[in-house]
Amino acid sequence: MGVVTSIEEIVGSLESGMTIGIGGWGSRRKPMALVRAIYRSALTDLTIVSYGGPDVGLLCAAGKVRRVVAPFVTLDSIALEPHFRAARQRGAVEFTEYDEGMFMFGLLAAAHRLPFLPTRAGLGSDVMRMNPGLRTVRSPYDDGEELVAVPALTMDVALVHMDVADTRGNGRYLGPDPYMDDLFAKAAGRCFVSCDRMVEPGELGGPPQTLLVSRMHVAGVVETPAGGHFTDSGQGRDEMFQRHYAASAADPEAWAAFADRFLSGDEAAYQEVVQQWREEGR
Repeated sequence: MGVVTSIEEIVGSLESGMTIGIGGWGSRRKPMALVRAIYRSALTDLTIVSYGGPDVGLLCAAGKVRRVVAPFVTLDSIALEPHFRAARQRGAVEFTEYDEGMFMFGLLAAAHRLPFLPTRAGLGSDVMRMNPGLRTVRSPYDDGEELVAVPALTMDVALVHMDVADTRGNGRYLGPDPYMDDLFAKAAGRCFVSCDRMVEPGELGGPPQTLLVSRMHVAGVVETPAGGHFTDSGQGRDEMFQRHYAASAADPEAWAAFADRFLSGDEAAYQEVVQQWREEGR
């Protein structure tokens, strides 16, 4: 697989049973074109590591997920992702929950190839009770402080979405927040980047701090215009479509109709039918 690749090649390189990290945050800058392709694939038994949003929910709805590792699974303006909630209520997926700080330390540990990192986050909270496998360590220095040993969140593959990327795999974000996409890229065995716009090397522009993802960590990059839809990805979140998605999740027949209309074709078909939905006045 070359650096510039396709959605089909990326998903075709994945295997059932993998641990897949997905960048973004809640319903913000998610690599939804890649998630939709996984939805359509034969992949199953996945462990998803994510600051979760509709990426997690959509894959739960498709029965692709065995386990979720996350601090939350939310649509931001809708507090709890409905498909994830339904999957948990059915007992269909396992869930390992950390707080946001612990989750970040797990990514950092994996990015630095460490087995764990110590943190105060989680001490005295129910996180320890809900995750009996967590361990504590004691500082070897004079303070002797007890700390939570957050295990590395190692991943086979990470998927992230950038606003702009070049053909070598360097990625730039244009929004107000980098989230943790750089850590996902460093923590995984392989990272694939989707982007709204692809440019030639040297044409990324912008201040250096917006160059979030380095080609050193990228196995493949694909241009997917509006590939973050319906999450907040440069043009803002499509709140009307998100509400339609969430409302459809509440009823099996409505969801079947939604999936048939929006998710039965490839990414080009998805973008076309979303545009038709807008033109019809929703």
